[in-house]
Amino acid sequence: MASDAVEGQQASQKLQIYSTSTSRVTPFWKEKYEREAKKYWDVFYKRHKDRFFKDRHYLDKEWGQYFTGAGGEKVILEVGCGAGNTIFPLIATYPGIFVYACDFSPRAIDLVKTHKDYSNAHVSAFVCDLTIDDLSKEISPSSVDIVTMIFVLSAVSPEKMPVVLRNIKKVLKPDGKVLFRDYATGDLAQERFTCKDQMISENFYVRGDGTRAFYFSNVFLTSLFNDNGFDVEELGLCCKQVENRSLELVMNRRWIQAVFQVSNSSIINEAKNEDRLGLGYTMPKEKNCSKELSDNSEIDISEGLGAEMFGVFPFSNSEVIEIKLVHHNFKISVLSKEYQHIYKSTGLMLWESARMMSSVLARNPSIVEGKKVLELGCGCGGLCSMVATRSADLVVATDGDTLALQMLTQNVSSNLRPPFLDRLVTKRLEWGNREHIDSIREINSEGFDVIFGTDVTYIPEAVVPLFATASELISSNKNGKKDEEAALILCHVVRRVDEQSMLSAASRFGFRLVDKWPGGLSSNPARSVGMSISSWFPVSGSDEYIPSTALNILYFCM
Repeated sequence: MASDAVEGQQASQKLQIYSTSTSRVTPFWKEKYEREAKKYWDVFYKRHKDRFFKDRHYLDKEWGQYFTGAGGEKVILEVGCGAGNTIFPLIATYPGIFVYACDFSPRAIDLVKTHKDYSNAHVSAFVCDLTIDDLSKEISPSSVDIVTMIFVLSAVSPEKMPVVLRNIKKVLKPDGKVLFRDYATGDLAQERFTCKDQMISENFYVRGDGTRAFYFSNVFLTSLFNDNGFDVEELGLCCKQVENRSLELVMNRRWIQAVFQVSNSSIINEAKNEDRLGLGYTMPKEKNCSKELSDNSEIDISEGLGAEMFGVFPFSNSEVIEIKLVHHNFKISVLSKEYQHIYKSTGLMLWESARMMSSVLARNPSIVEGKKVLELGCGCGGLCSMVATRSADLVVATDGDTLALQMLTQNVSSNLRPPFLDRLVTKRLEWGNREHIDSIREINSEGFDVIFGTDVTYIPEAVVPLFATASELISSNKNGKKDEEAALILCHVVRRVDEQSMLSAASRFGFRLVDKWPGGLSSNPARSVGMSISSWFPVSGSDEYIPSTALNILYFCM
């Protein structure tokens, strides 16, 4: 029965284990992110300095005609200048221009002023929050030829975007232009955000480091500029799909590139507004820029994703978590929070269920002592597997995500030494994949005495393949020990899959629930398998031992 179910999974689409939450941040946090926006960006530049973004040399190719021509020296305003990745390539290409550069991060302005090419003769850099400060106090009204807005308006809450546009309009000449490039709806990063509770409002999200990003549609952007005194001169939706076959990743990058001009009169604006409402206005068509983007730097989506997009996993963007468990100390590398929205896989971080289950194993080595152990969906940490090697005869740590396995290999090699290292094998295992299951059987044909899974039951589509795969790989023997059956132990926070659904799926593949925590079973059948979950926990002083009261443990036997 289990075999048929597993075979049937091969024809289905591969499972990707990730949350699909669309919950929004609470009003408290929404207000906090708005109030402290400057602080979050200041911390960003303190951490990354000028090493995060590539210089934008593509500006000359895309908009070179706007920086030259009659009228003498061009005056440029770079809004949200950051570390100067737009400013200095422009000055190098067009030495006759003068650039005003503003950013609301003081650290960013410091980076610009200390740049080796900074000169007061060509650049005036100053701190300015365009949602509050009046630009005309720093720049003479109607004196700027070109405003560049490169991945900057997306950092502003949509409610305040009109304030920003009216502010820059004050300093633009009557024929001034705004050169615009920013995130578009459907971009890879937005898809990643939808997997987490990071939505502030529609198309507006907060990153793990507290900075924010808005994703523009053509309609929204056109309406925004038209309503604040600008006409659309050019507008296109650029798309780039990058595939890494070895890592099975497809990166869909989308951004809007546009040129806006100050409207000549309110009459023209009114006419265009009428057209936009359905009297003849046609939105610019989507264009695919892939043929133009032969150079990787031209993609530049301002999130330091170049390496990730082209297949190099960002180990340099990881952080180390130190875990102390009884006599064991581990240093686990995980993906930094600020980059977690890039990948749908949740296996690149360490979850509380893994922390607790590893504590259980460290304090109760008899659970795995002398046994063959399999961990399902171990993620990049493999914490439970590494603790189990202290007592088990064999441990196989598995995950279906290749990036998680890359980090897992690094964590295992940096934390274990022989003989413990020799007992641990890492393997790829997509639940329901016959080839992967057979590969695990080649390592241990007799089946596993203990199978663990921490936070592996949080999407409905994964539950049936999980139990089907476990039933294929669990041992049918009693390991030579009286009254001790092979066990499947799941530790999790109940999310989208309720307990009854898990029990139903477990029963379908021959598993029976023999104990649970907290609460236990009234009949206490755990005695028949030689242990009770409640005995794993200390009577007192368990605050660190139990990181979350929402955690649950289910103990199954065949």
